[in-house]
Amino acid sequence: MFERTLFNEEHDMFREMVRRFVEKEISPYHAEWEKDGRVSREAWRKAGENGLLCAAMPEEYGGAGADFVFSMIVMEELARAGAMGPGFSLHSDIVAPYILHYGSDELKAKWLPKMAAGEVIGAIAMTEPAAGSDVQGIKTTAVRDGDEFVINGQKVFITNGGNCDILVLACKTDPSQGAKGTSLILVEADRAGFTKGKLLEKVGWKAQDTAELFFDNVRVPVGNLLGAEGRGFYQLMEQLPQERLIQAVRASAALEAALEWTVDHTSQRKAFGRSIADFQNTRFKLAEIKAQAVVMRVFTDKCLEMHLEKKLDAVDAALAKMVTSETLCKCLDDCLQMFGGYGYMWEYPVARAWADARVGRIAGGTGEIMREIIGRAVTGGAK
Repeated sequence: MFERTLFNEEHDMFREMVRRFVEKEISPYHAEWEKDGRVSREAWRKAGENGLLCAAMPEEYGGAGADFVFSMIVMEELARAGAMGPGFSLHSDIVAPYILHYGSDELKAKWLPKMAAGEVIGAIAMTEPAAGSDVQGIKTTAVRDGDEFVINGQKVFITNGGNCDILVLACKTDPSQGAKGTSLILVEADRAGFTKGKLLEKVGWKAQDTAELFFDNVRVPVGNLLGAEGRGFYQLMEQLPQERLIQAVRASAALEAALEWTVDHTSQRKAFGRSIADFQNTRFKLAEIKAQAVVMRVFTDKCLEMHLEKKLDAVDAALAKMVTSETLCKCLDDCLQMFGGYGYMWEYPVARAWADARVGRIAGGTGEIMREIIGRAVTGGAK
C-alpha cells in the first residue's frame, strides 16, 4: 500500500486539529453559506484563532513559521469534507506571500498579522472581462499623481471578492510597455471609488464569495506598491507555480474523498438483489479511479517535495495543474454515475464535488495555457 512520506508527528497532530475544526466550524454551516454566497466572517476569525490561516508566515507577522505542508493540510481537509467555500488557501498561500515577498516592512507589519488572525481577508485581482489567462492583456491602470496612484478599471471572477478587506491588484502603471508596464499594488477595500459588484452565481463553489470589482479614480499611496514598479508580470510568474500546485493538492484530496463516498454508496445500495459494488463493471470503474487517485497523489506529493526545496518550476506546476484538474473531472463523472439519480442531487457531496471540480480546468490558467507552457518546453521554445 502506498504510504505518504511528507509528514512528521507535528504534521499529523495538526491534521487532527484541522479535521476537528472543519467538522465543528465548517461542515455544519456550509449549506447555509452556499445559500448566502459567502462564508461568515466569524468562521474566518475562528480559523485565525486556531492557526489555520497563514501558517507558513513568519512568527513576527503572526504566522506559525511552519512549512508549506501545514498549509497543504488545511487544503486537503477542506477538500476531504467537500467544503470549497472558505477561500483560506488563496488568502494564506497566494495573497499573503505577495505581501511578504514584495511589500515594504510597513505593509507587512500592518497587514500580515491581521490576515493571520482572520481579522482581514485578502484577495488577488488579476482577471478582467477581456484578460483571463492572458495577464499581459490587463487594461486596469494606475497613473502616478504625486505621492499617489490613481486607479481605474474593472476586475471579474475575484475569489474572496465579496468579503475582501485588502487586495493585491495587477494593473498597468505604464500601458505603453506591455508586460513590462505591469505592477502590483495593494488596495484597501475602504478606499473611495472602490466598489464591489454583486456576488456572482456560479455552477459550483457556491459558498465562495466571487465578485466583480470596480475602480473609479481610486487613490492609494505610492507606498502601497509591491516591489518595484513595472515588475508585476514577473512577480506573478514567480508565484503562479505555488498557485497551480495548490490546485493539484486540492484535486488529489477531492478525488480520494469522492472515491471513499462512492465505495460506501455502492457497497450499501442494492440493485437486482445485490449491492452495486458486486457488479463487475462497478469494481472495474472503482479500480480505475483508485489507480488514478494513487498516481495523482504520488505525483502531487513529489511536486510538493520539489516545492519545499524551491525546485518546482513553471513547467512542472503546469503539468500538475493540467493533469490533476482534468483527471478529477473525468473520475468524478464516473463516481457520480455510480450514484445513479442520487448523484445528481445537491444534498449528496459527490454532486457538489462534481460541480466544484470544473473550475479547476479554468482558474489559475486554463488547460490550454498549461499545454502551451508544457509544449514550449518540450519543443525547446519553437513556435
